[in-house]
Amino acid sequence: MLHRRSGLSRRVFAVTALSALAAGGGAVAAGAATAGGEPRRRRAAREMRGVWVATVTNRDWPSKPGLTADRQRAELIAILDRAVEDRLNTVIFQVRPTADALWPSPYEPWSQVLTGTQGGDPGWDPLGTAVEQAHARGLELHAWFNPYRIANHTDPGRLVATHPARVHPDWVVTYGGKMYYNPGLPEVRAFVEKAILDAVRKYPLDAVHFDDYFYPYPVAGQTFDDDAAYDRYGGGFASRADWRRDNIDKLVRETAAGIKRIRPAAQFGISPFGVWRNAATDSRGSDTRAGVQTYDDLCADTRKWVRENWIDYICPQIYWNIGFAAADYAKLLPWWAEVAKGTATRLYIGEALYKAGDPAQSAAWQDPAELSRHLTLGADHPQVRGHVYFAARDVAADPIGAMARVVADHYQRPARPPR
Repeated sequence: MLHRRSGLSRRVFAVTALSALAAGGGAVAAGAATAGGEPRRRRAAREMRGVWVATVTNRDWPSKPGLTADRQRAELIAILDRAVEDRLNTVIFQVRPTADALWPSPYEPWSQVLTGTQGGDPGWDPLGTAVEQAHARGLELHAWFNPYRIANHTDPGRLVATHPARVHPDWVVTYGGKMYYNPGLPEVRAFVEKAILDAVRKYPLDAVHFDDYFYPYPVAGQTFDDDAAYDRYGGGFASRADWRRDNIDKLVRETAAGIKRIRPAAQFGISPFGVWRNAATDSRGSDTRAGVQTYDDLCADTRKWVRENWIDYICPQIYWNIGFAAADYAKLLPWWAEVAKGTATRLYIGEALYKAGDPAQSAAWQDPAELSRHLTLGADHPQVRGHVYFAARDVAADPIGAMARVVADHYQRPARPPR
C-alpha cells in the first residue's frame, strides 16, 4: 500500500458544490437539512468510517523498528484513540505485510517491522492487542493481509532461515526488484490461505481484508516468469491471462469460504486499485484512461467478485480528485455504485487522504474541502455505504485540515459500521 506520486501508477472530478449543512447536522448520512430547513431522514443508520494502518516499511506503525513493546503498544493505542476522536468506527490493520506476521504464527516469522529483525519475538501480541483494544473502544478491527508479496528486495539470504520462501524456493518469482509467491501454484495458494486463516481462528476479527496486490503491478521491460506453472496448470485456458485470473478467483473464493467456515460472523473485504477496465478496453468499463487496469494488469476481476457476491465488501481505491482528466472521481464513484447495485456486496470508497496538502500533488489536493466533496458526492449514491482513509499517519498529521473538514461536515455524530 505504498504509493508512487505519478498520476496513474498506483492507488491512484467537475467540482460538485457542497450541500447546505444544517447547523450541527453534517451531510446526509449524519442528518442534513432540506432547502426548506426541515430535517431530512438520514440515508442510513450505519456507514463505514475506516482508516488503514499500514505496517509495511513502518509506514504508519510502529514509527520505527526496534521500539520497546511498551512504546509500540502506546503508539498503537494512540492510533485507536485518534480514530475514536474523529468518530471513525473501523481500523484496517496490516498484519501480514511481507509474508510475515504481527501475531505468533506457526507458519510465518515475526515481521521485521517490529524488532528490526525478521523472526524476532517482540515480546507481545500486536494483533491480539489491536483486536482487544479496538473492541474496547467500540471500533471494528479488520485484519489486512497481503497475499503474495514476500519481500521488497530479491535476496533470499536476507529472509530468516526457516522462512517458507527459503524452504520452498520453487514457490518464488523475482520481479521488479521484489520477491513474490507464485499465484499459479496450488500449493502456494493453499499455504497462503492456511497462514491467513490461522489469524481468523485465533482472534475475534471483524473482517479479513486484502489490498490491491494480486499479480504485481507491471514493470516496464520485465516479465513475471510463471512459465513452468502455466505449462503445468494452464492447459485448459484460452490464454495465460485467463489462467492467471482464475488463480486469483480461486484465492478469493476459497478464502471467503474458509472465513465463513471458521468464523461465520467475520466479513471479507478487498480494496482494489480504482479502475477495473477503461471503457475503451471494455464497454462495461469506466470512463477513464488509466494506465493500469486491474482486470488486465493485476489479473484481478474485481467487478466479477462484486457481481457474483463472493466478498462482503469492496473498497476501490479511488485515489484521484474530482475533475482529474484520466480518472475522474466524479465518474468512478457512480461507476462503482452501478457495479454494486443489486448485489449483496457493500461498497465503500477508498480515499487518498495522504495526498491532501502534499506539495507534490495538484492544486485540487491543496484544497481542504476536496475530500469533504467526495463524501457529499457519495451521499447521492445509496450504494456507497462509507469511506476509508489512507492512512493513519495522515489522519494524525492532517497538514491542511482535510480530515478535520470531513469530520466537521460529515461525522458530527457517531455511526456504526454496516452489517
